[in-house]
Amino acid sequence: MLLQRKRNNRRGGPRAPLRYLPRLHWRGIGLSLAALALSALVLATLLWLIDQPIQRVIVTGRLQRVSALDVEKIVRSRLHGAGLVTVDLEDISGGLRTLPWVDGATVQRSWPRALRIEIIEQSAVARWNDSGLLNARGQLFMSEARFVPPELPLLSGPLGSEAEATARYLAIQGRLTEAGLRLIALTLDARGALSLRLDNGVELRLGRLQFDARFERFMTVAAKLVSQRATDIAYVDMRYSNGFAVGWKGGGAHLAWRPGARTVAGAGAHIDG
Repeated sequence: MLLQRKRNNRRGGPRAPLRYLPRLHWRGIGLSLAALALSALVLATLLWLIDQPIQRVIVTGRLQRVSALDVEKIVRSRLHGAGLVTVDLEDISGGLRTLPWVDGATVQRSWPRALRIEIIEQSAVARWNDSGLLNARGQLFMSEARFVPPELPLLSGPLGSEAEATARYLAIQGRLTEAGLRLIALTLDARGALSLRLDNGVELRLGRLQFDARFERFMTVAAKLVSQRATDIAYVDMRYSNGFAVGWKGGGAHLAWRPGARTVAGAGAHIDG
């Protein structure tokens, strides 16, 4: 009797509800997959149709130092079999910027089978330590130039001072030209002292302090003297608090003072070596 009751209890107890997986709509899934496959096939076909092989390279820009043939060689070496759609434009642009005299390069697709490339050449504003060339940003874009334009001024200085020397040159060369003087050389020494060489042979010593104030003083009180007596003057030294010194080619030097300076000793103290 006890066994029978236990069996009855087991049979009559609450049963766990049965859970059923949702019915899959295989037909709909199949249609969706087929549609995706068809779309991928259409896209692949379109890509194949428009990704035409590159047959022409069109080079534009005012080219004087850069050869169009060198540009095309760089392009061909970086295509790697790519077509007009899959070609890596940035990779080609980066390769072109490694060419000497190339400052910038823009690469665009030109349908149906060409690349259009615009080259911006470097513009040299000065020589650097004899064989280097500097652009207006003070960048040494060529350290061993095969051809160095002799009309460019020569800038010299320690490694790393290219930008400072270029900025100094660009800031003063226009003012000198207006005064009838032409700068042919600028030197920054290891201490940072600045000196200039004019085309008439006169050396202008500005030192390592107060460049702008000293140059302005030169333009105000000494530039006219240099223009008038360049054949007699070896150097002009502006490293004084209120005046300047003139070194004569025949030997000797004397101090000259700015108009309004009352005493020689007080106005002309030498403040920079």
